[in-house]
Amino acid sequence: MTDVHELSLTRLIAAPPEMVYRVWTTRTGEWFAPKPYTTPGVELDLRPGGIARMDMQAPDGTALPNQGVFLEVVPNERLVYTDAFTSGWKPQDAFILVIITFAPEAGGTRYAATVRHWSAEAMKRHEEMGFHQGWGTVADQLAGLAEAETAHA
Repeated sequence: MTDVHELSLTRLIAAPPEMVYRVWTTRTGEWFAPKPYTTPGVELDLRPGGIARMDMQAPDGTALPNQGVFLEVVPNERLVYTDAFTSGWKPQDAFILVIITFAPEAGGTRYAATVRHWSAEAMKRHEEMGFHQGWGTVADQLAGLAEAETAHA
């Protein structure tokens, strides 16, 4: 659907959806930013209207705040969040709506990250910022952690 200005990626992760979801929601600071970036601040209130804060930091120390709210939370299946609001439904300049899905496939999980933008220009800017490389790297980092936990379970 081109009218939603969408970028997306998928990964097949060799871990069950419950494990991938658990790592996504409880170990976010370990995988959310593409290394050598870090995620020093994480606050997730996993309910509609709950805070979705994943603050990143560049290697040079530049803070990259990232705060929004969850719109939908279906444990082990789907997370939807946006930066259009902060907690308490306070509007802010919107950039993205993120839809994360965790679907069983081939004994593991089909992980999908879909990012919708308010305009074609915003989508193009996000793509030029390195969407595919950056989001691909963090999906690989998430997969590594979930697969390691599955191997040790």
